[in-house]
Amino acid sequence: MSIQNTIQAIQSTLPPTAQLIAVSKTFPESDIEQAYTTGIRDFAENKVQELTRKYENLPKDIRWHFIGHLQTNKIKYIASFVHLIHGVDSLKLLAAINKEAAKNERIIPCLLQFHIAQEDTKFGLSLPEAEELLQSKEYNNLHNIEIHGVMGMASYTNDETQVSGEFQELFDIFTSLQQKFFADKAYFKELSMGMSHDYRIALQHGATLLRIGSTIFGNR
Repeated sequence: MSIQNTIQAIQSTLPPTAQLIAVSKTFPESDIEQAYTTGIRDFAENKVQELTRKYENLPKDIRWHFIGHLQTNKIKYIASFVHLIHGVDSLKLLAAINKEAAKNERIIPCLLQFHIAQEDTKFGLSLPEAEELLQSKEYNNLHNIEIHGVMGMASYTNDETQVSGEFQELFDIFTSLQQKFFADKAYFKELSMGMSHDYRIALQHGATLLRIGSTIFGNR
């Protein structure tokens, strides 16, 4: 199937509460242009250099998501245009994003990344760590970032029961933080979970942002 047909097939199965983000990392700009013709405006990259190049060359109404592990010294290159940073896992990183956002006179939306998988290779906070961060004086002095929700990656396994349990854990974390820290913040609404191999399970647990790459563009 073509990129366009694949996107249309995926979108036909999504509820109105879920948004498709096309993970375009490592794929050429021509593939992004094909996806763009279907109406997709949300694309995700995980390398700053690749993201900035594509931002320069492609239509300016694209909403660029950063989904990789962001280094503090690279934030300045994307701070003027990035739509949403998915993988924030420390107060230090939040503070660095806030600093660059202030320089660009904007507020940058971010998601807190949680470690829900069994693999040690994945980054992310625990719930107690996130609560400590959100209660800290330093966090409450950051006025150029907004926490729009949470993000996580399930274990890469064929055990659907395990994956389902991990997504449920992230949903429970989202609900807990929403009630405790963001009850009056309408922008805290995003649950970024689910990729090509497990997004259908993520949808069952309330995912609002689906990060789908290889199903759309093919294998890397």
